[in-house]
Amino acid sequence: MKIFAESVEAAERLEELISLAERSDEVIICREGVPIAVLTAAREDFDRGSNRLWALMAEGRPADDRITSNHDEFYNENGLPK
Repeated sequence: MKIFAESVEAAERLEELISLAERSDEVIICREGVPIAVLTAAREDFDRGSNRLWALMAEGRPADDRITSNHDEFYNENGLPK
C-alpha cells in the first residue's frame, strides 16, 4: 500500500511510518503535495548488527572532524537559500 504524508506530519508520526515501512508499505514523504522522499525498510540481507551500517553512515561525513556538514555555503545569514 502507498502511504503519502506531508513532511510536517511525517516528522510527528515517524515511528508509525517506520513501522509501516517495515511491513512493506511504501511511505512517500511530500512537501506541499510534491513527493520528495521514500521511506523504506532495510533489506532483509542487510546485517543490522554489523559495522557496515556505521561505515555507510561515515561515508557522508567529512574526513576532517573540524569540518561540519551543515551546508552553510548554501544559505545566507538569514538562513534562506542563496
